[in-house]
Amino acid sequence: MVASHYLARTLPGPLEGLETLALNLRWSWNHGGDRLWERLDPDLWEATANPWLLLESVSEGRLDELARDPEFLGELRARLDARELHMEAQTWFDKLPAAHLLDRPVAYFSMEFGLSESLPIYSGGLGVLAGDHLKTACDLGVPLVGIGLLYQQGYFRQALDADGRQLEFYPYNDPTMMPVVPLRDDDGAWIRIGVEMPGRVVQLRAWQVEVGRRWLYLLDSNDSLNRRGDRGITSALYGGTDELRLQQELVLGIGGWRLLARLGLDCPVVHLNEGHAAMAVLERARTFMARTGLGFEEALAVTRAGTLFTTHTPVPAGFDRFPAALARRYLAPCAEQLRVPVERLLDLGRDENAGPPQDEPFNMAWLAVRGSGAVNGVSRLHGEVSRGILQPLFPRWPRTEVPVEHVTNGIHVPGWDSAAADSLWTQACGSARWRGTLESIESELRIVDDETLWAHRARARGQLVTEIRRRVRRQDQWAGPPTADVLDPDVLTVGFARRFTAYKRPNLLLHDPARLERLLTHGTRPVQLVLAGKAHPLDECGKRLIEEWSRFIRRPNVRGRVVFAEDYDLALAGDLVQGIDLWINTPRRPWEASGTSGMKVLVNGGLNLSELDGWWAEAYEPDVGWALGDGRAHGDDPAWDAAEADELYRLLEEEIVPTFYERDAHGIPRAWLNRVRESMARLTPRFSSNRMLREYVEHYYLPLAHGYQERAGDAGAAGTRIVQWRAELARHWANLRFGAVTVEPVGEEHRFRVQVYLDELTEDAVQVELYADADTTREARRIPLQPDEHMPGTAGGRIYAGSAPADRPAGDYTPRIVGRSPDARVPLEDHHILWHR
Repeated sequence: MVASHYLARTLPGPLEGLETLALNLRWSWNHGGDRLWERLDPDLWEATANPWLLLESVSEGRLDELARDPEFLGELRARLDARELHMEAQTWFDKLPAAHLLDRPVAYFSMEFGLSESLPIYSGGLGVLAGDHLKTACDLGVPLVGIGLLYQQGYFRQALDADGRQLEFYPYNDPTMMPVVPLRDDDGAWIRIGVEMPGRVVQLRAWQVEVGRRWLYLLDSNDSLNRRGDRGITSALYGGTDELRLQQELVLGIGGWRLLARLGLDCPVVHLNEGHAAMAVLERARTFMARTGLGFEEALAVTRAGTLFTTHTPVPAGFDRFPAALARRYLAPCAEQLRVPVERLLDLGRDENAGPPQDEPFNMAWLAVRGSGAVNGVSRLHGEVSRGILQPLFPRWPRTEVPVEHVTNGIHVPGWDSAAADSLWTQACGSARWRGTLESIESELRIVDDETLWAHRARARGQLVTEIRRRVRRQDQWAGPPTADVLDPDVLTVGFARRFTAYKRPNLLLHDPARLERLLTHGTRPVQLVLAGKAHPLDECGKRLIEEWSRFIRRPNVRGRVVFAEDYDLALAGDLVQGIDLWINTPRRPWEASGTSGMKVLVNGGLNLSELDGWWAEAYEPDVGWALGDGRAHGDDPAWDAAEADELYRLLEEEIVPTFYERDAHGIPRAWLNRVRESMARLTPRFSSNRMLREYVEHYYLPLAHGYQERAGDAGAAGTRIVQWRAELARHWANLRFGAVTVEPVGEEHRFRVQVYLDELTEDAVQVELYADADTTREARRIPLQPDEHMPGTAGGRIYAGSAPADRPAGDYTPRIVGRSPDARVPLEDHHILWHR
């Protein structure tokens, strides 16, 4: 036997390659090696799907047996060869003309990563998105590293008691049983990173996770060098107290950037996946200060040019905010290193127009915006909502000009399709379909005939029923029926699975229990329902919603037709999205920033019935699914909830169920399959993380990398110019004013002459322009005016002139003054604005 490098045991020499395969999480979405792991220990593989745990657990006798098995060794060699081909293959990114701008990786910071159940360091959608982002970077060859935390406990595990009440359990994350390894230096010592906290330095151990061609680095405070309280900083995902949450976010942001520096990775682009990691902007500025000798303001002006902030919250309360006194205490060490007063750092997280500064909470999203060169929401609608949420940072600017764009989320298709769906897509579109630019996928998928699609869906539904029955055997059967009676593989199967909380309205379908019961128990067109989801441990309302379903499920007439599958996680989500016929989503618009669960059924041939919110607001067309709502926000109005519940039932009774059961002479539902085909062909590529990541690369990563390199050149001289320009604006802005404005018609234009008094500002420091608001048929319009002449007898008086199209009344146009700099982005980096009226 040869000593294994990371395993706590030794493997027989012929099996050494198993360690290499087990440590690379590409097995979590590339299932070519599943048979290999299953042969090690079928029962343990079925229970855990964790190759690393298998290698640590299987008996020596079994390993010796497999080391002498020519068939197994041949399969192992094939998987190792496939790994080498994957690592060496040319990628989409390799072919980009501007790829040289990312000669070093993007640093992707996230509080959670949902890569696999073998690495339970996520709670929900944010983490699953981060995991899909990293996997897609592997597929497309995008240089990117993930930065996160290794929690001693992941999100809680769920069970239900005999009354349907949620129980929470917190199993320990044993690193030796997870595919993570210590990150060591050239001398073999475990890399540690220090982060200053009030009165002490916390030491963080570093771990690494291999994700195909990419790496995820994780920090962990559970080190014997730390005092007992500090060992618990990374004890659990989203610690319960404000102080623990703030400590975690300091560890992630400051510790994460220091780890990158320790590894020699001067990443040109930092991507903040939500505001939890915003502290990274401060540490990045400090590092640049140390390198160049610049002050904090100048260094921040340089480094922000390479930072992207992606916000996921649809409501202001969703941002992390910390009491001023707590933030002041924890930011004090950072302020000392940055050589600025702590109040200056607090200002970066305050709303300057709110209450007394000393009492204003510190908002991590505010810090992220003020430390970034670009901000985006996660769907088209969420971009609009986010502009409203972030409007306080840009007072007096029209909402449409608040600098927030959007990249609609997508899902990592190879990680969410079933083996059968993968085979179907491969036959139609080829094996490399998700690693390119997707142009031909829609037309290629349309050639799949109805018979093939229906056979695929029938198998998928049957496999889901089998899996749910298996799960019911393992959970408390408070629903009552024997396992064999749960669900029917030939019945329309509806799924609802997500976090149970009030705004997601998980009980909208339960609004009229008798009507729902009639739907489920129809004699010739029955329906069955699979539910799953967790309520936050502190969300009593969410827990009551689960209890309401448990009471309904115990009704004698619906037993076996409705199942609540406990402990919603990545594995259960995969089973559901692969087998469900109809996925239901009922949030209150616009509180679903994007949502991705419904995207995951697309590739497998499931259809969506969803509120016109998040991604579905831009995806819905009548021939690909069904929609709830009128496209407007109604808040938590009970009358509107009742109206939408009625529409939900109507759609099921009059459209969805009849379409599913309307069969031709061969027993095939042609109209249903037409929707399935159009949904698969048109929506799967649009809402894949392939499209999403390519948008991030082309619209953000490459431009931000270029912008950062330009500002960082010449020892950050551009940062100095920006700081000086902003100081000049601040010094003189209060003295700016308008004089007379004249307008005269000239042909098909309005000719404007605008008198302005610029105090001592130069003409190139500001832009004088006309602005017309958007209306129901026209977009907003900005028209720059040009300096025409100085006004005699004044120090800073000038006349600006220009013309506006007469397709709008002259009164629609308002003169205004905003800052202008060839180096800076306005209004993101300076929000001064003066209106004529």
